[in-house]
Amino acid sequence: MRVVMFGYQTWGHRTLRALLDSDHEVALVVTHPKSDHAYERIWSDSVADLATDHGVEVMLRNRPDADVMARLQAVEPDLIVANNWRTYIPPKIFTLPRHGTLNVHDSLLPAYAGFSPLIWALINGEKEVGLTAHMMDDELDAGAIVLQRAIPVGERDTTTDLFHKTIDLIGPVVSESLDLIATGTAVLTPQDRSKATFFHKRAVEDSKIDWTWSAEELDRLVRALSDPYPNAFTFHNGRRLRILKASVSRANYGGTPGRIFIREGDGVAIVAGAEARRGHSKALVVERVRLDDGTELTATDYFRTMGGYLN
Repeated sequence: MRVVMFGYQTWGHRTLRALLDSDHEVALVVTHPKSDHAYERIWSDSVADLATDHGVEVMLRNRPDADVMARLQAVEPDLIVANNWRTYIPPKIFTLPRHGTLNVHDSLLPAYAGFSPLIWALINGEKEVGLTAHMMDDELDAGAIVLQRAIPVGERDTTTDLFHKTIDLIGPVVSESLDLIATGTAVLTPQDRSKATFFHKRAVEDSKIDWTWSAEELDRLVRALSDPYPNAFTFHNGRRLRILKASVSRANYGGTPGRIFIREGDGVAIVAGAEARRGHSKALVVERVRLDDGTELTATDYFRTMGGYLN
C-alpha cells in the first residue's frame, strides 16, 4: 500500500519507524513545527528528521491546509496513518484514501479519548492502559477499532513508566494493523459510545494540588506528573513548591487539609482529604520537593519546623 503519515513527537516518530520498516511505501509525511508548549517539548523525537533521513517528502503544518489536500490528491494514498496529530483532520482528508485513515491512540478506547490519556488514567487509578488502532470518523477517537493492546499499571508506576511501556506497543500494533487492512482481514469493531470518556488538554491549573483530595488520589497525581512532565505543585509561604516524590501515610491524621503536620518515615505528613477533620484519613507523606530555581531538597530538609499550611 501507498501510505501517508500524519504525526508528531515520539509517538509519531515510532509510528513512522514502523511504516518505514514495513513492506508498504511511505509517500508523504505531514507533521507539526516544533512547539514551546510544555507538553510538546518532551518526548519530542523529530518526525521530520526521520522522514528526511529516509528521503520521504515532509510537509510542516499546524493544520492540514489546501496545499496538503492538493498534495494528498496527487499522491493518491491507499491509507493515512495518524498518531499524535494535534489538530482537526477534516472528513475530506481522512476519507480520501481508499482504505480511509487509521488513527493510533494511547488509551483503551472508548475510555480516555482526547488528550494526555496516560496522565488522566493514572490519576484515576486505572488498572490497565494501552494502545488502540481505529479507523477515523467524524467524532474524535470514536471510530471502529482495528486492534487494541493492554498492559497492567504497576502499583508504583509513574506516567513516565507507562509512556515507555506503551510506546513499545506502537511498532507491533501499527505493523499488524496495516497487514490486516492490506489483506482485507481486518475486523472493525464499533466502539461502545455509552462507555466513552473524553479528556481535555492539560494546563498549569491541572497540576495544582487540591489538598481536599484523598492521600491515595494525591499520591497518584504526583506519580502521574513525574519528570519530565510538569510536576504537581502547591504553595508554601507564597512560594511554589513542586512535589517530586510522595507516598500515602501509614497512620491516620486528623485536621485541616494542607496542614504540615509531622515527620513520618523519610518524609513529612501533610493532612489530606475532604473528611480529614474526622481523623480517619491518611496523609500524603511528601518526600522530595523542587523549588522554582531548580533546587531539589528532601522534604525533611525543606520543612525544618512543623506547622503552617500548603495551599
